[in-house]
Amino acid sequence: MSELLLEVDDEALAEAAKLLGTKTKKDTVNMALVEVAKRRGRAIALAKLREWGARGDFDLLLDKRNYRG
Repeated sequence: MSELLLEVDDEALAEAAKLLGTKTKKDTVNMALVEVAKRRGRAIALAKLREWGARGDFDLLLDKRNYRG
């Protein structure tokens, strides 16, 4: 884990702590970083799914005979 000295917006930090349910500044910052990384990862995955759908990659699933025995 890295040690980092930085200035943060106290109001934003307090709001994040309230939303995340964290008690300490350290926990709030770490949880916020994890949340951002997860959200960004999900957004990227969703964009890929949309691209595949627009390309028609899932069209064969529209007919159940294509995937059920």
